[in-house]
Amino acid sequence: MERVSTTDLPSASRTAAWNDLYSARMSRVEFIPADQQSFGAELCIGRLGPVKLARLAVDRCSIERSHIHLAQSPRLYSFILQASGTSLFQHYGHEVRLAEGDFVLCDTGLPHHFETSDPSVTIMVRVMPDLLDEFLPGAEQYCGLLLGRAVGITHTAASMVRSLGENVVGSSVRDHAPRIARNLLEMISISYTIGFGSQAATSGITVRRRSDVIRYIEDHLHDPSLSVESVADGVHVSTRYLRAIFATTGEKASSYILRRRLEECARRMRDPAWCGMTLMQIALSQGFNSAAHFTRTFREHFGVSPREFRRATLPRRAVEN
Repeated sequence: MERVSTTDLPSASRTAAWNDLYSARMSRVEFIPADQQSFGAELCIGRLGPVKLARLAVDRCSIERSHIHLAQSPRLYSFILQASGTSLFQHYGHEVRLAEGDFVLCDTGLPHHFETSDPSVTIMVRVMPDLLDEFLPGAEQYCGLLLGRAVGITHTAASMVRSLGENVVGSSVRDHAPRIARNLLEMISISYTIGFGSQAATSGITVRRRSDVIRYIEDHLHDPSLSVESVADGVHVSTRYLRAIFATTGEKASSYILRRRLEECARRMRDPAWCGMTLMQIALSQGFNSAAHFTRTFREHFGVSPREFRRATLPRRAVEN
């Protein structure tokens, strides 16, 4: 077992040092603490046969894995259990709020954003794609979706993950680690199959195509010319086929693009790292080129204007508007 924390890191460079420690052991990300001076975090890592278990305890912060972090990074899947506290997780075009006992599946090959408003403990079960495919084929379709603690046997899977994660694979299970790992993955996969039974019927080809589409859109949200036609061209499918892919979700492709742009703008408005940017600069960063269009669609989606939203989420900060 390996354990690292911010305890012995110098306060002046604590965040940067912690980012380096975490990125070297897990995936490249950027931690943005609510309080740079007193930020505390601890990471405990252990192996369970072919599975990596990691327990992360953090003070209030956001964790960003953006496109700049993806280069030369192996793709893994990570089942994230919210062991204590609450958090907001954005991934694969979904935004979910996690409470204690909830799961979410993350594809490290795509950007994601984690945000907590209080101290949080999460336990991650990290799996290589080939292994996960044995237990949960078409895992992409579950990424970013909330698997609630009250659904099916999710609470049983959560208890198993919590027990293994709290001990971070003690010596007592080491001799049986491969078998335990397979049982753990089987339990989690059954939880997902029960929780998303109807969705699991989607064909593997459609799942992979939609994954390609989502990746393309997320990579080009900043481009004002992004459209249904440009996405279809980019992933080499017809616009008709693209619309058919989205028809299975009940959301139009054009609606998805607009929603994701608005969600990313809202996230930047909540992020202290963007508090020095004007609302229009934030809008431009996500492909909007009209202040009137941005303001109107933002109000329609969130029920308040961008200015009101920003003031409510960053009430104590000087915000440029």
